Amino acid sequence: MSHEIAVLPGDGIGREVTPAAVDVLDALDVEFGFADCEAGDAVAEEQGTPLPEETVETVREADATLFGAVGETAADVILPLRDVVGSYANVRPARAYPGVDALQPETDLVFVRENTEGVYSGIENEIAPGVTTLTRVVTDDASRRIAEFAFDYAEERGSDVTVAHKSNVMRVTDGQYLESVRAVGDERGEEYDEALMDALAMHLVLRPEEYDVVCCPNLAGDVLSDLAAGLVGGLGLLPSANVGDDNALFEPVHGSAPDIAGQGVANPAAAILSAAMLLEWLGEDEAGEQVRTAVEGVLSDGPRTPDLGGDASTDDVTEAVVDRL
Repeated sequence: MSHEIAVLPGDGIGREVTPAAVDVLDALDVEFGFADCEAGDAVAEEQGTPLPEETVETVREADATLFGAVGETAADVILPLRDVVGSYANVRPARAYPGVDALQPETDLVFVRENTEGVYSGIENEIAPGVTTLTRVVTDDASRRIAEFAFDYAEERGSDVTVAHKSNVMRVTDGQYLESVRAVGDERGEEYDEALMDALAMHLVLRPEEYDVVCCPNLAGDVLSDLAAGLVGGLGLLPSANVGDDNALFEPVHGSAPDIAGQGVANPAAAILSAAMLLEWLGEDEAGEQVRTAVEGVLSDGPRTPDLGGDASTDDVTEAVVDRL
Protein backbone atom coordinates (compact mmCIF):
# COMPACT_ATOMS: atom_id res chain seq x y z
CA MET A 1 0.00 0.00 0.00
CA SER A 2 1.30 3.43 -0.94
CA HIS A 3 1.21 6.24 1.60
CA GLU A 4 0.32 9.64 0.15
CA ILE A 5 2.48 12.35 1.72
CA ALA A 6 2.07 16.10 1.28
CA VAL A 7 5.50 17.73 1.18
CA LEU A 8 5.58 21.39 2.20
CA PRO A 9 9.12 22.83 2.46
CA GLY A 10 8.07 26.43 3.19
CA ASP A 11 10.79 29.05 3.64
CA GLY A 12 14.45 29.31 4.60
CA ILE A 13 16.14 26.08 5.63
CA GLY A 14 12.82 24.32 5.33
CA ARG A 15 13.63 24.14 1.62
CA GLU A 16 16.87 22.31 2.43
CA VAL A 17 15.96 19.94 5.26
CA THR A 18 12.58 18.82 3.89
CA PRO A 19 14.08 17.38 0.67
CA ALA A 20 16.64 15.65 2.90
CA ALA A 21 13.83 13.93 4.80
CA VAL A 22 12.18 12.93 1.51
CA ASP A 23 15.47 11.43 0.27
CA VAL A 24 15.59 9.30 3.41
CA LEU A 25 12.00 8.14 2.99
CA ASP A 26 12.77 7.30 -0.64
CA ALA A 27 15.62 5.04 0.49
CA LEU A 28 13.28 2.79 2.47
CA ASP A 29 11.44 -0.32 1.38
CA VAL A 30 8.15 1.53 1.83
CA GLU A 31 5.99 2.83 -1.00
CA PHE A 32 5.19 6.55 -0.99
CA GLY A 33 3.48 9.02 -3.23
CA PHE A 34 4.69 12.58 -2.68
CA ALA A 35 2.59 15.66 -3.45
CA ASP A 36 4.59 18.89 -3.44
CA CYS A 37 2.84 22.02 -2.21
CA GLU A 38 3.82 25.52 -1.11
CA ALA A 39 3.15 27.98 1.69
CA GLY A 40 4.95 30.79 3.45
CA ASP A 41 6.51 34.18 2.86
CA ALA A 42 7.49 33.71 -0.78
CA VAL A 43 4.04 32.39 -1.66
CA ALA A 44 2.43 35.34 0.12
CA GLU A 45 4.41 37.74 -2.06
CA GLU A 46 3.49 35.88 -5.23
CA GLN A 47 -0.16 35.02 -4.57
CA GLY A 48 -1.25 37.42 -1.85
CA THR A 49 -1.81 34.63 0.67
CA PRO A 50 0.72 32.52 2.58
CA LEU A 51 -1.53 29.46 2.53
CA PRO A 52 -3.17 28.81 -0.85
CA GLU A 53 -6.35 26.77 -0.92
CA GLU A 54 -4.64 24.25 -3.19
CA THR A 55 -2.15 23.54 -0.42
CA VAL A 56 -4.92 23.20 2.14
CA GLU A 57 -6.69 20.64 -0.01
CA THR A 58 -3.48 18.69 -0.66
CA VAL A 59 -2.77 18.48 3.07
CA ARG A 60 -6.37 17.55 3.85
CA GLU A 61 -6.39 14.68 1.32
CA ALA A 62 -2.93 13.30 2.17
CA ASP A 63 -2.30 10.50 4.65
CA ALA A 64 0.21 12.76 6.41
CA THR A 65 2.24 15.91 5.80
CA LEU A 66 5.97 16.56 6.00
CA PHE A 67 6.45 20.25 6.77
CA GLY A 68 9.63 22.32 6.83
CA ALA A 69 9.47 25.83 8.23
CA VAL A 70 7.90 29.21 7.50
CA GLY A 71 9.22 32.70 8.21
CA GLU A 72 7.22 35.81 9.06
CA THR A 73 3.92 34.22 8.04
CA ALA A 74 4.36 31.21 10.35
CA ALA A 75 1.25 31.89 12.44
CA ASP A 76 -0.80 32.23 9.25
CA VAL A 77 0.40 28.87 7.98
CA ILE A 78 1.14 26.35 10.70
CA LEU A 79 -1.81 27.16 12.97
CA PRO A 80 -4.39 26.73 10.16
CA LEU A 81 -2.61 23.60 8.92
CA ARG A 82 -2.79 22.04 12.37
CA ASP A 83 -6.51 22.71 12.21
CA VAL A 84 -6.74 21.16 8.74
CA VAL A 85 -5.30 17.86 9.98
CA GLY A 86 -7.41 18.02 13.14
CA SER A 87 -4.33 18.10 15.33
CA TYR A 88 -5.03 18.32 19.03
CA ALA A 89 -1.71 16.92 20.31
CA ASN A 90 1.78 18.22 19.58
CA VAL A 91 4.41 15.63 20.46
CA ARG A 92 7.99 16.86 20.92
CA PRO A 93 10.69 14.39 22.00
CA ALA A 94 13.91 15.86 23.42
CA ARG A 95 16.75 13.38 23.69
CA ALA A 96 20.51 13.67 24.07
CA TYR A 97 22.39 11.53 21.53
CA PRO A 98 25.76 9.80 21.93
CA GLY A 99 28.53 11.83 20.34
CA VAL A 100 26.67 15.12 20.57
CA ASP A 101 27.95 17.70 23.04
CA ALA A 102 24.88 18.05 25.27
CA LEU A 103 24.48 20.24 28.33
CA GLN A 104 22.55 17.41 30.00
CA PRO A 105 23.45 14.04 28.42
CA GLU A 106 20.85 12.21 30.54
CA THR A 107 17.95 14.01 28.88
CA ASP A 108 15.32 11.72 27.33
CA LEU A 109 11.80 13.09 27.63
CA VAL A 110 8.74 13.89 25.56
CA PHE A 111 6.48 16.94 25.73
CA VAL A 112 2.82 16.28 24.95
CA ARG A 113 1.38 19.71 24.24
CA GLU A 114 -2.27 20.71 23.88
CA ASN A 115 -2.45 22.03 20.34
CA THR A 116 -5.77 23.81 19.81
CA GLU A 117 -6.36 26.54 22.37
CA GLY A 118 -4.76 28.51 25.21
CA VAL A 119 -3.16 31.79 24.20
CA TYR A 120 -2.69 30.44 20.67
CA SER A 121 -6.42 30.67 20.01
CA GLY A 122 -5.69 33.90 18.14
CA ILE A 123 -8.15 36.13 20.00
CA GLU A 124 -6.30 39.43 20.25
CA ASN A 125 -7.76 42.93 20.27
CA GLU A 126 -6.76 46.54 20.56
CA ILE A 127 -9.46 47.95 22.84
CA ALA A 128 -8.02 51.46 22.92
CA PRO A 129 -4.92 53.19 21.52
CA GLY A 130 -1.97 51.57 23.26
CA VAL A 131 -4.16 49.01 25.08
CA THR A 132 -4.28 45.44 23.77
CA THR A 133 -5.74 42.19 25.08
CA LEU A 134 -5.23 38.48 24.53
CA THR A 135 -7.96 36.00 25.42
CA ARG A 136 -6.85 32.61 26.72
CA VAL A 137 -9.28 29.80 25.98
CA VAL A 138 -9.18 26.57 27.99
CA THR A 139 -11.94 23.98 27.77
CA ASP A 140 -12.70 20.77 29.59
CA ASP A 141 -13.00 18.83 26.34
CA ALA A 142 -9.58 19.83 25.00
CA SER A 143 -7.90 19.38 28.37
CA ARG A 144 -9.37 15.90 28.84
CA ARG A 145 -8.40 14.92 25.31
CA ILE A 146 -4.74 15.90 25.76
CA ALA A 147 -4.68 14.14 29.12
CA GLU A 148 -5.99 10.92 27.56
CA PHE A 149 -3.36 11.20 24.82
CA ALA A 150 -0.54 11.83 27.31
CA PHE A 151 -1.50 8.91 29.53
CA ASP A 152 -1.84 6.59 26.52
CA TYR A 153 1.50 7.75 25.14
CA ALA A 154 3.21 7.24 28.50
CA GLU A 155 1.70 3.77 28.85
CA GLU A 156 3.08 2.73 25.45
CA ARG A 157 6.47 4.17 26.38
CA GLY A 158 6.47 2.73 29.90
CA SER A 159 6.96 6.20 31.31
CA ASP A 160 5.75 8.45 34.09
CA VAL A 161 3.63 11.56 33.49
CA THR A 162 4.26 15.04 34.86
CA VAL A 163 1.46 17.57 34.43
CA ALA A 164 2.75 21.12 33.94
CA HIS A 165 0.52 24.06 34.88
CA LYS A 166 0.39 27.53 36.44
CA SER A 167 -2.91 27.30 38.30
CA ASN A 168 -1.58 29.24 41.28
CA VAL A 169 -1.74 32.39 39.11
CA MET A 170 -4.04 31.53 36.20
CA ARG A 171 -6.57 30.11 38.61
CA VAL A 172 -9.55 29.90 36.28
CA THR A 173 -7.94 28.80 33.00
CA ASP A 174 -5.12 26.61 34.25
CA GLY A 175 -7.42 25.63 37.08
CA GLN A 176 -9.80 24.24 34.44
CA TYR A 177 -6.94 22.47 32.65
CA LEU A 178 -5.60 20.91 35.85
CA GLU A 179 -9.04 19.88 37.08
CA SER A 180 -9.76 18.14 33.77
CA VAL A 181 -6.41 16.35 33.66
CA ARG A 182 -6.84 15.21 37.26
CA ALA A 183 -10.30 13.86 36.44
CA VAL A 184 -8.90 11.76 33.59
CA GLY A 185 -6.07 10.50 35.75
CA ASP A 186 -8.43 9.55 38.55
CA GLU A 187 -10.87 7.81 36.19
CA ARG A 188 -8.04 5.75 34.73
CA GLY A 189 -6.36 5.07 38.06
CA GLU A 190 -3.16 6.68 36.81
CA GLU A 191 -0.29 7.88 38.96
CA TYR A 192 1.23 11.20 37.92
CA ASP A 193 3.08 14.22 39.26
CA GLU A 194 2.15 17.88 39.00
CA ALA A 195 4.59 20.77 38.60
CA LEU A 196 4.29 24.53 38.30
CA MET A 197 5.65 25.29 34.86
CA ASP A 198 8.16 27.92 36.00
CA ALA A 199 9.61 25.66 38.69
CA LEU A 200 9.59 22.81 36.19
CA ALA A 201 11.75 24.88 33.84
CA MET A 202 14.41 25.11 36.53
CA HIS A 203 14.20 21.42 37.43
CA LEU A 204 14.46 20.41 33.78
CA VAL A 205 17.76 22.26 33.52
CA LEU A 206 19.10 20.75 36.75
CA ARG A 207 17.66 17.22 36.67
CA PRO A 208 16.07 16.35 33.31
CA GLU A 209 16.56 12.63 33.92
CA GLU A 210 13.75 12.76 36.50
CA TYR A 211 11.14 13.45 33.80
CA ASP A 212 9.63 11.25 31.09
CA VAL A 213 6.35 12.47 29.56
CA VAL A 214 5.36 16.07 30.33
CA CYS A 215 1.73 17.01 29.63
CA CYS A 216 1.47 20.75 28.95
CA PRO A 217 -0.92 23.51 27.98
CA ASN A 218 -0.17 25.04 24.59
CA LEU A 219 2.24 27.89 25.36
CA ALA A 220 4.00 26.04 28.19
CA GLY A 221 4.70 23.10 25.89
CA ASP A 222 6.13 25.41 23.25
CA VAL A 223 8.48 27.15 25.67
CA LEU A 224 9.55 24.14 27.74
CA SER A 225 10.37 22.02 24.69
CA ASP A 226 12.61 24.78 23.31
CA LEU A 227 14.32 24.93 26.69
CA ALA A 228 14.90 21.18 26.50
CA ALA A 229 16.46 21.65 23.05
CA GLY A 230 19.18 23.63 24.75
CA LEU A 231 19.89 20.67 27.03
CA VAL A 232 20.49 18.22 24.19
CA GLY A 233 22.45 20.28 21.66
CA GLY A 234 20.04 22.64 19.92
CA LEU A 235 16.84 22.91 17.94
CA GLY A 236 18.41 21.04 15.04
CA LEU A 237 17.80 17.81 16.96
CA LEU A 238 14.12 18.14 17.88
CA PRO A 239 11.40 16.59 15.70
CA SER A 240 7.68 16.96 16.32
CA ALA A 241 4.32 15.54 15.39
CA ASN A 242 0.97 17.35 15.18
CA VAL A 243 -1.46 14.49 15.62
CA GLY A 244 -5.17 14.25 14.94
CA ASP A 245 -7.49 11.27 14.86
CA ASP A 246 -7.18 10.65 11.12
CA ASN A 247 -4.36 12.88 9.86
CA ALA A 248 -1.11 14.33 11.10
CA LEU A 249 1.61 16.83 10.23
CA PHE A 250 5.28 16.34 11.06
CA GLU A 251 7.84 19.13 11.34
CA PRO A 252 11.21 19.97 12.88
CA VAL A 253 10.87 22.27 15.87
CA HIS A 254 13.38 24.75 14.47
CA GLY A 255 12.24 27.70 12.38
CA SER A 256 13.28 28.91 8.95
CA ALA A 257 16.71 30.18 10.17
CA PRO A 258 17.14 32.91 7.53
CA ASP A 259 20.68 33.61 8.79
CA ILE A 260 21.94 30.32 7.35
CA ALA A 261 19.34 29.66 4.65
CA GLY A 262 20.85 28.90 1.26
CA GLN A 263 24.28 28.04 2.64
CA GLY A 264 23.72 24.28 2.61
CA VAL A 265 24.77 23.82 6.23
CA ALA A 266 21.41 23.33 7.96
CA ASN A 267 21.19 20.29 10.20
CA PRO A 268 18.64 17.88 8.65
CA ALA A 269 18.47 15.63 11.73
CA ALA A 270 15.26 17.12 13.15
CA ALA A 271 13.48 16.90 9.80
CA ILE A 272 14.63 13.31 9.27
CA LEU A 273 13.61 12.35 12.81
CA SER A 274 10.23 13.96 12.09
CA ALA A 275 10.01 11.62 9.10
CA ALA A 276 10.70 8.72 11.48
CA MET A 277 7.75 9.85 13.61
CA LEU A 278 5.65 10.05 10.44
CA LEU A 279 6.55 6.45 9.60
CA GLU A 280 5.54 5.24 13.04
CA TRP A 281 2.25 7.12 12.88
CA LEU A 282 1.54 5.38 9.56
CA GLY A 283 2.18 2.02 11.21
CA GLU A 284 5.60 1.55 9.58
CA ASP A 285 7.29 0.98 12.94
CA GLU A 286 10.23 -1.03 11.64
CA ALA A 287 11.09 1.58 9.02
CA GLY A 288 10.75 4.35 11.59
CA GLU A 289 13.19 2.59 13.89
CA GLN A 290 15.61 2.06 10.98
CA VAL A 291 15.61 5.79 10.26
CA ARG A 292 16.06 6.70 13.90
CA THR A 293 18.95 4.26 14.28
CA ALA A 294 20.63 5.61 11.15
CA VAL A 295 20.36 9.19 12.40
CA GLU A 296 21.72 8.21 15.80
CA GLY A 297 24.69 6.53 14.14
CA VAL A 298 25.51 9.59 12.07
CA LEU A 299 25.14 11.91 15.06
CA SER A 300 27.50 9.66 17.01
CA ASP A 301 30.16 9.05 14.36
CA GLY A 302 29.74 11.99 12.00
CA PRO A 303 29.65 13.74 9.69
CA ARG A 304 28.11 16.66 11.58
CA THR A 305 26.88 20.07 10.51
CA PRO A 306 28.40 23.29 11.98
CA ASP A 307 25.74 23.65 14.68
CA LEU A 308 27.11 20.43 16.20
CA GLY A 309 30.76 21.42 15.81
CA GLY A 310 31.39 19.84 12.42
CA ASP A 311 31.92 21.17 8.93
CA ALA A 312 29.62 18.89 6.93
CA SER A 313 26.89 20.10 4.62
CA THR A 314 23.21 19.22 4.74
CA ASP A 315 23.78 16.90 1.79
CA ASP A 316 26.76 15.21 3.47
CA VAL A 317 24.69 14.32 6.53
CA THR A 318 21.72 13.20 4.44
CA GLU A 319 23.91 10.93 2.31
CA ALA A 320 25.46 9.45 5.46
CA VAL A 321 22.01 8.61 6.84
CA VAL A 322 20.96 7.06 3.53
CA ASP A 323 24.20 5.04 3.39
CA ARG A 324 23.43 3.59 6.83
CA LEU A 325 19.94 2.61 5.67
